[in-house]
Amino acid sequence: MTTTDIGELLRTTPLVDGHNDLPWALWHHADRDLGKLDIAHDQPRLQTDLPRLRAGRLGAQFWSVYVAAELTGAEATSAVLEQIFLVRRLCERYPADLAPATTAEEARQAFERGRIASLLGAEGGNCLGDSLATLAVLRNLGVRYLTLTHAKNVGWADSATDVPDARGLTGFGRDVVREMNRIGMIVDLSHVSTETMEAALDVTTRPVLFTHSSCRALVDNPRNVPDATLKRLAGNGGVCMITFVPPFVSQDVSDWFAEAGQAFRDSAFEPGSPEESAFWPQWRDAHPEPEATVDDVVRHVEHAREVAGIDHIGLGGDFDGAGTMPTGLDDVSCYPALLARLAERGWSATELRALMGENVLQVLAEADAGRTQRAARP
Repeated sequence: MTTTDIGELLRTTPLVDGHNDLPWALWHHADRDLGKLDIAHDQPRLQTDLPRLRAGRLGAQFWSVYVAAELTGAEATSAVLEQIFLVRRLCERYPADLAPATTAEEARQAFERGRIASLLGAEGGNCLGDSLATLAVLRNLGVRYLTLTHAKNVGWADSATDVPDARGLTGFGRDVVREMNRIGMIVDLSHVSTETMEAALDVTTRPVLFTHSSCRALVDNPRNVPDATLKRLAGNGGVCMITFVPPFVSQDVSDWFAEAGQAFRDSAFEPGSPEESAFWPQWRDAHPEPEATVDDVVRHVEHAREVAGIDHIGLGGDFDGAGTMPTGLDDVSCYPALLARLAERGWSATELRALMGENVLQVLAEADAGRTQRAARP
């Protein structure tokens, strides 16, 4: 395929990304004041702004409405609501570029009108406050997936990066998955432990997503998906959206972060101390970080295609949520370069369309088809 062919694909097929942390970045850098960081213009502190979204030819974006794992109860629920409101304000501020969407059909319509469909994904089951009513409220506010955990366990599900406690899912955790199926909320298994992945797949009757994960067979990182789980996606109908995060796509980078993290823990800094703040710059000076590249991401995309099948893969970059990104995928403008690299390796137009967004839009449509009642029931 030629560059022209890639351009035609991007003109006719919505490119859907599963996870972008711009809302959190705006919260962090500008305290949610959109006047301080106008994404209509280049924003060097960010990996995402409207000029680069347009250059990257995004057709639809799941914006992460993230809740820090340390927050609990009403504070966590308030945080997710504020993030939802922030995305709504972005759509209102930039209506020529961003269009709110909650369904696959609305996403396609926005794309056809030249807008970037803006969907919502809540990251961190702690935002529920152990309440199925809160889950229903989030669904009614347009949230289409829930990442069951983030970096820490919740009371009913285990995280990939915490000490196991729930043995996958507790009884309430299984109830959460069942209720998500009922109301049309997609179960996102990025960030969860392997045991939680398997438990959720045992319970769910609808396709799941991994919105920003890569392949553990290539990089032995707990955030990645084992081959045995990838194989289950064919029977489930779900999709693994390959992420670009360097420690998840490069073993050298993963090992570097593991070594640095151990050194940080061994140092036992006083929280908030100058020594704690200085650790990472000093560590990087003394131990240069290895480089991940676009070719590392290509390896994961192709491995997932081989193991899960072409109908069960997608893209979930995790821009503005993971620090530096691979060389060649530095920001959201770089998706066409990734597609061109895959085309050079023999990917057909049909295969690229599946990866770009057709697969994940099918999962979204099937979630709505399974919705047995309106989500308003507490």
